[in-house]
Amino acid sequence: MSSSANTTPPSTSDQNTSRKLAILSLTSLLVAILLAAFGYGFSAENTNTTAKLFKLRRLFGTQPAAAVKRDNSTSSGIPKSGSTMRTPVYFLSHGGPNIMYKRDHPAYSKLAEIGREITTKVKPRAVVVFSAHWQAGHDTVQVNTAETTDLIYDFYGFPSHYYEEKFPNVGSKEVANKVLDALKEAGIKAEGVKRGLDHGVWAGFKCAFEPDSNPLNVPIVQVSLFDTEDPAQHYRLGQAVSKLRDENILIIASGMAVHNLRDLRSSFGNPKPMPYTTSFDEALKDAVTKPPAEREQAMIDLLKRPDARQAHPSFDHVLPIHIGAGAAEDDLGKRLWTFKEGSISWAQYRFGDVSNNSAL
Repeated sequence: MSSSANTTPPSTSDQNTSRKLAILSLTSLLVAILLAAFGYGFSAENTNTTAKLFKLRRLFGTQPAAAVKRDNSTSSGIPKSGSTMRTPVYFLSHGGPNIMYKRDHPAYSKLAEIGREITTKVKPRAVVVFSAHWQAGHDTVQVNTAETTDLIYDFYGFPSHYYEEKFPNVGSKEVANKVLDALKEAGIKAEGVKRGLDHGVWAGFKCAFEPDSNPLNVPIVQVSLFDTEDPAQHYRLGQAVSKLRDENILIIASGMAVHNLRDLRSSFGNPKPMPYTTSFDEALKDAVTKPPAEREQAMIDLLKRPDARQAHPSFDHVLPIHIGAGAAEDDLGKRLWTFKEGSISWAQYRFGDVSNNSAL
């Protein structure tokens, strides 16, 4: 009878099918919930502060929405193995802390222009920066491993509000460890330390990456120079970290193209460049723009010039560009702009082509 047919128990196969459908439905529901929570509730666009953004990225391994658009093939923002895309390398002449308040100075607008190029075209996942204001040991490099750092007000005699300046920033243990590994692999002694950002980083960065109009919004890891004046040693330091460029990490070297503070007082109020400012600034351009196979020797010879000690009584502000040139490897150097002013030069450089990275 039909009634007895309706009471026939389902087969084992039917039971398994029902279980699978139930599991699939539950899984789909969970995925939808997770997407709603992490895709919308925790997106970078819905956070109000840089600190919140970086905390969420560390907790969940996510990126801001803009970064996801750069490379949908990975969730970390690091190009896949074998990618030919590399970030360029920059040398920024950062000036003194007073540049932050000189918005009508041509160097301020040029730094801002370069900053916009970095945030809109290069779009790095992190920045590794070498500043003229941090030397470690004769044969040892230090790397800032702190994720939360204060600013270092390493300048004297300025108005009190200079020492209250802020620049939002966050570090990255992951990137710091990549730097340490790269240095050790190259045979360079390196150690992690906790340290704030000196003004060679944050003062220039505040012009380039104005927090309200053009925030950087990626981790910053500062690395020291050697406590020597050896250009070849610093060139090798740059070569050692060059591999980070394959992981969408931007390398910035921060110093000054010409930097003689002894003569700055005597030239104050007179913007006419000193003779050595002009001669060394042009010699630096010639060395940096040499074919890569000739560049290292040219940059070593640069510091043997008769006007080198006039342009740089100490070499701490010019050695960062040797690091940048080493990190550039086979990429050509280009002077983006220069402005000679008394006993200093504000020349800005880039190694490599931005257009190769615009698709990131």
